[in-house]
Amino acid sequence: MRSNDLSKLLLVPTVGLLAFSLTACTGGSDAATNGSATIKIVGSDTMVNLSQRWAERYQKIRPNVSVQLSGGGSGVGIAALIEGTIDLANSSRDMKADERALATQRIGVPPKEFVVGKDALAIYVHKDNPIESISLEELAEIYGENGTITRWSQIHPNWPARGASDEIVVVNRQNNSGTYATFRDEVLGKGREFRQGTLDQSGSKDVVNLVGNTFNAIGYSGMAYGTPDVKMLAVSRKKGETAVEATAANALNASYPLARNLNIYSRGEPEGAVKEYLDWILGPDGQNVVEEIGYVPVRPTASAAGSTN
Repeated sequence: MRSNDLSKLLLVPTVGLLAFSLTACTGGSDAATNGSATIKIVGSDTMVNLSQRWAERYQKIRPNVSVQLSGGGSGVGIAALIEGTIDLANSSRDMKADERALATQRIGVPPKEFVVGKDALAIYVHKDNPIESISLEELAEIYGENGTITRWSQIHPNWPARGASDEIVVVNRQNNSGTYATFRDEVLGKGREFRQGTLDQSGSKDVVNLVGNTFNAIGYSGMAYGTPDVKMLAVSRKKGETAVEATAANALNASYPLARNLNIYSRGEPEGAVKEYLDWILGPDGQNVVEEIGYVPVRPTASAAGSTN
């Protein structure tokens, strides 16, 4: 996140903070789980479905713990953590150095990072698109300012145009998204911004739905959001190099060029109910949920250990 983006996000209210509350309770987030506790979480849209599944599953074993969850984007979650209004921030990108410094200044302790899963930031096209692979170089020219690729026939000489145009419909995310920031940094690089005229979507699911309904479209989103209406392109770093598919194995070994971490940030060293919740997320049952949703676990899962839970 650029520094001017950070200052703007600190002014954004965390709308819908209480949008997902598993059970009403009293007591702060540091309360022990033998009493009532509330854990407030805001952040990554990529991780909303995952976080909701975690919360639902955890409530069955800790009914006295209320997990209050909303999305809004990684930047919104990090800004709320910096302001000290939440316990945990979900982020599909790493915190920047200036964000860490500001958080330490505002809340008095440095934020702590927990890598809770891996993701392949997938490049989606319509299921009938004949393209099978693309390079980061080509993506930069499709998405970047003053980009030179505006038509599918520039990538696929025998493009089967539907209608009169083969113009690429460029689907993007809004700039409070960690997915947006990761794509910008990894594809466009430093000093280059997105082209004008992209169709900016507020959520990961929205990107995939639009691409699935638009033959000429291209978009990017987490690997867990695939549907039968879209396909994921294999990606190479440079045109002509071997392209790598967006799979769990390739995300885990980082051979896929757009592999990334899924992070949770806490206000310093977590304690009480917050620590117990994070311990469970990183334990076999929590990591099982990561696999169920379609992301990549970073620790052994319950299924791998032969658990019947």
